[in-house]
Amino acid sequence: MFKELEAIYKGKKVFLTGHTGFKGSWMLKILTMLGARTTGYALAPENDFDLFYLIEGDKICNSIIGDIRDKAKLTAAITDCDPDFVFHLAAQPLVRLSYDIPAETFEVNAIGTANVLDGVRMLDKACQVVLITTDKVYHNNEWVYPYRETDRLGGYDPYSASKACAELVIDSYRNSFFNMTNYSSHLKSIAVARAGNVIGGGDWAKDRLIPDIVRFLSKEQKIIIRNPNSVRPWQHVLEPLLGYLLLGSRMVDEPVAFADAYNFGPGLSDALPVHEMVDLAIHNWGSGEVELFNSDKQPHEAGLLKLDISKAVNSLNWKPKYQALETIKNTIDWYKYYFSNPDDINQFTEKQIIDFVN
Repeated sequence: MFKELEAIYKGKKVFLTGHTGFKGSWMLKILTMLGARTTGYALAPENDFDLFYLIEGDKICNSIIGDIRDKAKLTAAITDCDPDFVFHLAAQPLVRLSYDIPAETFEVNAIGTANVLDGVRMLDKACQVVLITTDKVYHNNEWVYPYRETDRLGGYDPYSASKACAELVIDSYRNSFFNMTNYSSHLKSIAVARAGNVIGGGDWAKDRLIPDIVRFLSKEQKIIIRNPNSVRPWQHVLEPLLGYLLLGSRMVDEPVAFADAYNFGPGLSDALPVHEMVDLAIHNWGSGEVELFNSDKQPHEAGLLKLDISKAVNSLNWKPKYQALETIKNTIDWYKYYFSNPDDINQFTEKQIIDFVN
């Protein structure tokens, strides 16, 4: 897969939003290894131990620090880059935080997406655009049936609803300005990628399962978990990122056919409850204890969510490589290496990418 992607992206100009975040930093590292010329646009990292700094992100791309709600600055950055590809990862990505800042969450996730697309409208060239939303865009009935790309969108919490709104924005822009019946006049192919519950090294966000586990384990404290029976489609960060890049590559040859929405997730057998993921993390760490946190005042979070990935498998020839055991092992291995060899974590990150694609 790597050689195939390198043939597509080497020397190409890529505009990547959210390049300082967890997923964005991994994406930046991969793009650099592929030989792409990347311009990143995002807020500044919050901590000096964020993955962006660990991979020396400011040295491997044209890094622009800005807010995607700043339409003028974002548009200028996009037009100056004049990209061949746009990957939009910037977001307010946390469910629980969205309860604290609901209006800001809608601004960033919905209006921010519109601002990106407005910037793309200014480009006078062919461009493949992959916009990242989430598995949580679906109206979740919490049933065993895995959600397909054609299922109803919705959202209980502000985060999920804001991402569903972003999808409506995307659909409107695709119909109004980037209609595939007029592709030859605008030359923009617009696709959506839906993935969620991504885990991997370098994620330090609050109220996410793996970062919380690692914080407790590194301090030799009991792991406190909120919803032990909640089931999620856990996947290693490299799984969807390589899927996004594969989707972008397919859009080059068939821009009309692949201007659509795609789910990226693990196999159905790897949609595991939280308590099983915690047990696997403890096993790979080598020690640890668990304590349940019970409170009636917790904000609502979905208890069951599964994705149907057959469209990506059949249309893109993409499929998940890691099963749950490998996913959690590679994730915990990254954190263990970071705590023991922080100065070499950039090389270890690159090694994990090489091991994954080989």
